[in-house]
Amino acid sequence: MTIAALEALTFGLGRLIDAAAHAGHRLCLLTGDRDVYRHELDQLPPGALDIVDVDTTDDDACAAALAAVPDLRGLINSTDTWSVPGAELAAKFGLPGPDPDAVRLLRDKSRVRALLHERGLSRSRALAVPADPSSAAEILREIGLPAVLKDSAGTSSRNVWPVRDQRQLRAALAEAAQRPFNGRLFAERFFSGPVYSAEALSWDGETRLLGVLSRQLSPEPSVREEAAAFPVAFSAPELERIEEWVGRVLDTAGHDRGFTHVEYVLTCDGPELVEINRRIGGALVGEALCRSLCANVYDAMVEVALGRRPALLDAVPDGSARGPATGFVLVYADRAGTLTGWTGLEGLSAFPGAPEWYPTAVPGRRVEHLNDQRGCTGIVLAEADTAELALHRALSVAGSIRPVVAPDAPEG
Repeated sequence: MTIAALEALTFGLGRLIDAAAHAGHRLCLLTGDRDVYRHELDQLPPGALDIVDVDTTDDDACAAALAAVPDLRGLINSTDTWSVPGAELAAKFGLPGPDPDAVRLLRDKSRVRALLHERGLSRSRALAVPADPSSAAEILREIGLPAVLKDSAGTSSRNVWPVRDQRQLRAALAEAAQRPFNGRLFAERFFSGPVYSAEALSWDGETRLLGVLSRQLSPEPSVREEAAAFPVAFSAPELERIEEWVGRVLDTAGHDRGFTHVEYVLTCDGPELVEINRRIGGALVGEALCRSLCANVYDAMVEVALGRRPALLDAVPDGSARGPATGFVLVYADRAGTLTGWTGLEGLSAFPGAPEWYPTAVPGRRVEHLNDQRGCTGIVLAEADTAELALHRALSVAGSIRPVVAPDAPEG
């Protein structure tokens, strides 16, 4: 029996293979680019995974590939980009899966914001605008400043512009006019406060908060993700309030089964949603969950794909069962050019926290985008008793690692 995955997150493939095997199934990965998973594939024994190379942007090609998978029992989709095609393919093959219309709603940040505002769960409305400087007057009138402009279907912090004055607003709109969008441009209020993400698991309206991840963003105007740590040590009453709020938000947005990665700003007046991702968190969030909860949380991903209530919902760890906290830092190139390697990796063992290096790029790759996650070359992860200490350790390691980038040769 087989469970297929329509692409996957960069890390976690090995744990997903183990989870499929634990359920008595073999995992088959449909991918258009094996290089995305090079680090994970290099760690696997030969034959641990079936891989089908297919253009995963072609729905018909994916359907044909799935039709050829022997004894297909479930389809996993753990990414934003393939969430709607994945839901549609699961429905096409009669496999357990979410309602495609509900997935389309969650992929549209503008519709989610508007719905939450309508139901009293957000203080901001969503204003769809043309990507053109002429939209400035309407944004100033309807949303005000500070504001955020973003792609309604954006990923990896791409096409996001926080704006605090009219000059920044017009500059952002002029830049947006030159960019391709996955969805459409819209504006919403800017909310002040630290950013977190609630990692949650749901089944038929029941939502369990697995923990809260801290998120460190770069200084404005760029909003690329720099570092994170898990689990944040909120008090028990505060965690209960977050869990209740997340449950109401997900219920309103129509998500009833599976993992969610709910990003929010903790303002002076309580949490305000940034976005809902109907998946386990990216980067090393899945690994952080596994270590902290002393469990392979990917078991729950497989169970949901098979239409079963996840056992993880009932596995509430007490203090003695909880594993180490983790912190991780994204290591970015500081210039465009060709990545040739890194300095400092040989010194990891000298640092406390059992630090590990997870490369996200390979030498020879050209680095072009420095203001979003596409410029990340690797991630450092470290452990400690608390998320705060783990993050301190990861930051100290990351400061010793430098991507080596060969600059482009000058024209002529």
